[in-house]
Amino acid sequence: MTTLFISDLHLDGARPDITDQFLDFLSREARGAHALYILGDLFEAWIGDDDPDPDKRRVLAAMKQITSGGVPCYVMHGNRDFLLGKRFCADSGAKLIDDGTVVDLYGKPVLLMHGDTLCTDDHAYQRLRRIVRNPLVKFVLRNLSLSQRQKLAARMRAGSKAHIEAMDTAAPAIMDVNNAAVDKAFRHYGVDCLIHGHTHRPAVHELTVDGRKATRIVLGDWYDQGSVLRWRKEGFELAGLRRG
Repeated sequence: MTTLFISDLHLDGARPDITDQFLDFLSREARGAHALYILGDLFEAWIGDDDPDPDKRRVLAAMKQITSGGVPCYVMHGNRDFLLGKRFCADSGAKLIDDGTVVDLYGKPVLLMHGDTLCTDDHAYQRLRRIVRNPLVKFVLRNLSLSQRQKLAARMRAGSKAHIEAMDTAAPAIMDVNNAAVDKAFRHYGVDCLIHGHTHRPAVHELTVDGRKATRIVLGDWYDQGSVLRWRKEGFELAGLRRG
């Protein structure tokens, strides 16, 4: 049996090819998995569980099929879909997990994160994150009209794109994790293995924290980089999608 990890799908009605690829993944490989973990940014934007977007409804129905078939699906909030809530869980059959969850993978404790909290050098982003994740702000957002939330999501996407382009040009290292923040996470959770996404820099990093060997596995952009982590009792593999 294989436990699957993916992140940063950024599903969007404007990109049906990405949705089709995810639905194909669910109907093929994910159907036979021990469990599926989605570590943030499943959607490019999630404006609330009442969003009637037919593309999103199609995704939820497909997720419900595999969860009803006995494959547990765990979803973590990302920086794009932090308003995923109870109705999303009911409609998809998925379970929301905290950013910073330790799971047992065949006897090994492994820390799961989205990864954005590790990018502490990006001060502008961290300030925005603290604002939008404030419970009061989230309450206000959820109580805006659907059209208001749609307009706000469009502005936030445009702002995020501009910020990423500016940072990639001026100081691309700022968009990556801060090594001290990574070490702090290992110490806080008492593990020697971390899986996260967000940075779109897929790799397996071997490092040393307080004299102990540790491993940081970074999931890439799921569509463009085809990044899937497959974890079995014998070990793990970070590779691409299986097609056809």
